Amino acid sequence: MDAGLKRELEAKVYAGERLTREDGIALYASDDLTWLGRLAHHKRTELNGDRVMFNVNRHLNLTNVCSASCAYCSFQRKPGEKDAYTMRIDEAVRKAKEMEDEQLTELHIVNGLHPTLPWRYYPKVLRELKAALPKVNLKAFTATEVQWFEKISGLSADQILDELMDAGLESLTGGGAEIFDWEIRQHIVDHACHWEDWSRIHRLAHSKGMKTPSTMLYGHIEEPRHRVDHVLRLRELQDETGGFQVFIPLRYQHDFVDSADGKIRNRIQARTTMASPAESLKTFAVSRLLFDNVPHVKCFWVMHGLSVAQLSLNFGVDDLDGSVVEYKITHDADSYGTPNTMHRDDLLHLIWDAGFRPMERNTRYEVVREYDAAPTLAQRRAEPQQVWA
Repeated sequence: MDAGLKRELEAKVYAGERLTREDGIALYASDDLTWLGRLAHHKRTELNGDRVMFNVNRHLNLTNVCSASCAYCSFQRKPGEKDAYTMRIDEAVRKAKEMEDEQLTELHIVNGLHPTLPWRYYPKVLRELKAALPKVNLKAFTATEVQWFEKISGLSADQILDELMDAGLESLTGGGAEIFDWEIRQHIVDHACHWEDWSRIHRLAHSKGMKTPSTMLYGHIEEPRHRVDHVLRLRELQDETGGFQVFIPLRYQHDFVDSADGKIRNRIQARTTMASPAESLKTFAVSRLLFDNVPHVKCFWVMHGLSVAQLSLNFGVDDLDGSVVEYKITHDADSYGTPNTMHRDDLLHLIWDAGFRPMERNTRYEVVREYDAAPTLAQRRAEPQQVWA
């Protein structure tokens, strides 16, 4: 990068000026990862100090049966396939209650677009989960799913969200975003929910007082300019509604192993390479610098690995998601070693080991429990430390 442009961008960041589309593209073009990390860490520290948030959550994927066949997706199955499944409501409740003793605070529910499952199943499962675990927040359904509910129910998104909220819905999830630019989206997505509907549904949720996450699937066939465009669309919507709590860059996965039937469902992996750790850290840093009106940036450790998750805390990230327990959407694709679950103590030590102060939160980003600051380097050197692979 030209030294003058570098000084200009650094001055804008330290002055708190909003970065432009051209600034974002220039930041992605820089190969000075340490410099990018310093700028993003400055912004992250201004907003969140040395805190790293996490929660104790469980992911539930009620069904993997899906009418869509998105080019990147290894999770979806068609009706009648050997390992297609749909949970009964009592099965979903039983799985959720398995974590009751760990002081679970959130259920995260995302599913396929099931072609025959009736709309009434979805509010009913929320009601049963809420009755079984009344203190647990329900974060459920992507905007893509809500649009699907419109199609199968004949109701409007307004009516659907009202009924889901009455059943206990606390927040939508951020999925279904992928990359919004149609230049890329038309090649990777096989459903009808694009920027216009995704933003419409989140705008509506925000108008009802709901806070939601936002996401971006990166590292496939998109270019840095598409990532910048994606973030700036979300930034503009955030200017309007103020309803996004967190931005989550999600690392695209190759379909290395499908343990059930050996099929490769990812149709773009032959012409893609997954984002390297350096590219992931750059994406976190540039996202933190561009998305100046969202309070938190999350590294979903399942998609990045534990070492990159720790490093990301110095590149703009202040949230490591949570315990997760079972995340089939990624683990149906990869085999590179992320665990299925991290318990509270695991997350605490992961954060302390990176030199930060853990904060347990709930779905609304309210602090549930504060923990001590990380031990000093001298204290850590006084006894053997666990190494995260």
